[in-house]
Amino acid sequence: MAPLVYVMAILGCGDDGATCTRERVAPASYSSVAECQAAMPTILASNTDLSYPVISASCERGGRFVVDNAKRPAPKAG
Repeated sequence: MAPLVYVMAILGCGDDGATCTRERVAPASYSSVAECQAAMPTILASNTDLSYPVISASCERGGRFVVDNAKRPAPKAG
């Protein structure tokens, strides 16, 4: 069984902080949620270039985000 890893999703949110969109995934993985959360202030500080009123982060299991952010092949011209 593969070890469980966590990644940090960087979210762009509206003024209310409730309506958020996943904008990117931090280029690091963590062995626990606590380790991921401890890295949040530094990672958030390096992602202030997003054009949202509120920038947030979420620590989640790595598998789902890795799949969500994988490059998909370009459609073939037909």
